[in-house]
Amino acid sequence: MIDPVQLVLLLVIVVLTVLLIILGIQVFLILKEVRNTISKTNKVLDNASAITENIEAPLSAISSLALGVKASSLITIAKFVKSLLSKPKDDEDRKHRE
Repeated sequence: MIDPVQLVLLLVIVVLTVLLIILGIQVFLILKEVRNTISKTNKVLDNASAITENIEAPLSAISSLALGVKASSLITIAKFVKSLLSKPKDDEDRKHRE
């Protein structure tokens, strides 16, 4: 017959085999979930890239428009200041002439 030591060894081998099979199945399922998660993340990043590209063009146009308005307003302000500074000289010259 089977000795008690052989019986214990056989029982340990069977239990370990069953546990390793269960562990292998769990690892397989985890890797499958990781693959699905990476796939979804890739789709999200692709969508984010498309959205940023669609937003980039209007923002650059608005930026160019703002720079143009800023430049034209600076020129207008400079002309206004120049006209203010030149008027007192004209008024003083007129007073001195009289």
